Amino acid sequence: MTMTTLPPRAVRRCHHPVNLLHSSVYFSPEFGEELAGAGVADPHAAYFAGRAAAMGAVGAGVVAATFYNFNHALIARHLPAVWDTASPADVLAARLRAADRTLRRLLGDAVDSADMAEAAELALHATEACTRHARPLYAAHADLPVPDAPHLAYWHAATLLREHRGDAHLVALLNAGLDPLEAVVSHTATGTGIAPRWVLASRGWQQSDWDAAVERLRGRGLMDAEGGLTEAGTALREEVEDHTDRLDTAPYAHLGAARVERLTGLAKGFLAAAAAAGAFPPHLTGRS
Repeated sequence: MTMTTLPPRAVRRCHHPVNLLHSSVYFSPEFGEELAGAGVADPHAAYFAGRAAAMGAVGAGVVAATFYNFNHALIARHLPAVWDTASPADVLAARLRAADRTLRRLLGDAVDSADMAEAAELALHATEACTRHARPLYAAHADLPVPDAPHLAYWHAATLLREHRGDAHLVALLNAGLDPLEAVVSHTATGTGIAPRWVLASRGWQQSDWDAAVERLRGRGLMDAEGGLTEAGTALREEVEDHTDRLDTAPYAHLGAARVERLTGLAKGFLAAAAAAGAFPPHLTGRS
């Protein structure tokens, strides 16, 4: 394995657009339609099943552990019961159909372009240096076959890179002493995280839970009275990201600085096109 030194924050800059295009599928109407066609019509059940299916017919505990910032009570309303309606194999097939339809709608002719084929090759090469140990969501997805079509191969590789970093991010959050809701609240306070109303609607928490998390963070000197991060809070969030970068360096170092830069550029182009085509709901991020 060839490992190279990367410029500062190159890992984060590459992962960000790769991950966001990956996540666009879960926001798409095609995802809801395909999962409903498999018998899973509830949006929460569809998301939990869609992202967890690679791990098999798991229950609420496994999903709470690996997804981290969802309320276990919400997950338990849907898992493991959802597997009585649709098997993990059925869900994975529906998810791949949704990815195909979503990317074709958002990116048009770009799905069949030379740039897409190159991006898929680069991203898949990066995944060669990912590791399974202590990364359950990544490890489960790494056992899935790589689709033949370049845009689906790219989405598959993006999924692997996203879950590889995501599993590492949980280690960084635990190291920082941030519980599931504190992690979300502190990220939202940076101005770049998911807006509170989206968190409360999608993750099963109540306003009282959010307020309690804010008070815990204030008690640690991490948030101020206006709901922003203090200097200590900003430093802690940056350390979480730096820690995650360190744990997630291998695939990008394996790719090499020049090819990381090329993948970053390609990924940004695809993401910009997808965003312009309405890939994400309005007002998804922000502090209000």
